[in-house]
Amino acid sequence: MAAQTEKDVQRYCAQPPQRIPALPSGLSLPRTRAILANHAKWVNGTHLRYSFLNGADDGVAKAWLTEVHNGFEEWESLGIGLKFRPEDNPAESEIRITFADDGSWSYVGTDCLSISAEEATMNFGWDPTSPYGKATVRHEIGHAIGFCHEHQNPWAGIEWNVEKVYEYMAGPPNFWPPETTYQNIIRKLSMDQVTGSHWDVLSIMEYGFGPGLIKRPEAYRNGIPSPLKLSEQDKEYVRTWYPPLAPHMDELKPFQSSVLGLASGEQADYEIIPEKSQKYQFGTFGNADVKMVLFEQADDENLLYVTGEDDSGEDRNGRFEVKLFKGRQYVLRVRMYSTWGSANASVMYW
Repeated sequence: MAAQTEKDVQRYCAQPPQRIPALPSGLSLPRTRAILANHAKWVNGTHLRYSFLNGADDGVAKAWLTEVHNGFEEWESLGIGLKFRPEDNPAESEIRITFADDGSWSYVGTDCLSISAEEATMNFGWDPTSPYGKATVRHEIGHAIGFCHEHQNPWAGIEWNVEKVYEYMAGPPNFWPPETTYQNIIRKLSMDQVTGSHWDVLSIMEYGFGPGLIKRPEAYRNGIPSPLKLSEQDKEYVRTWYPPLAPHMDELKPFQSSVLGLASGEQADYEIIPEKSQKYQFGTFGNADVKMVLFEQADDENLLYVTGEDDSGEDRNGRFEVKLFKGRQYVLRVRMYSTWGSANASVMYW
């Protein structure tokens, strides 16, 4: 195992700009907050497939590949509903990984779906087997499942020594232009994008900082050590968004409406076993913003994405049409952003 070096500690994740949905003007504050806090999260129970664009035999040390596998396994071992599956074909992967000399970074959550299948969604720009490299692997996977930088939490109350931060990040080994420094350090997340009010300085999503870059809180004027492992709050937070799945699901039958009865961030899951091979319509009803995703049960261990719909912020209900096959098993997952009005939101297919 390589020793951690000072150069490692000074190199930072350069997260690409996050996609923020364009919401209609006049949308209520509760709806806006619910959509912005939820939009990059996967529906719970998603099987995220990851692949290596460079391949396993293209000069990449097997130890590097192993450490990335270990990082995914550590997040999954927390008992969360998400599953991570290695995939040989990058075109069939939601997460595509490279080891280019381009810093370390990852797109956030479902933003990965907007990236071309030929392009990477995650990169490791330094040795992932050092202690700091292992932490970087866990950090980038945190982004891929929908989490942002902790030091940009608006509740942290950080007052930066802005000139020194820009000067420091412009030098070696990062050589960041001002816009990258602003995007990844100076910029505070909107309060609408975050939940809770606590800053977890031990989070794997936190950067370490040297002395002189933070003015306030005064306790951190001498710097913040680089977190090298998942914090207890990290573990609690990921289980909140992706709790363990119930062992059994209710079966949803054609023309039988099911009331969702969900609060913001909660999810309903249904088993679907078609009696006929034909096209079916799926839809939600009532005043609700939802993310609705259909999977096919490929085998006991694997769910394959079929199609999905996100109607958040729009004055309509989600709809999609898809052909299902007799005797096959499918899973419908419906994640709630928000509800309003008096009618109960429900889901049905026909």
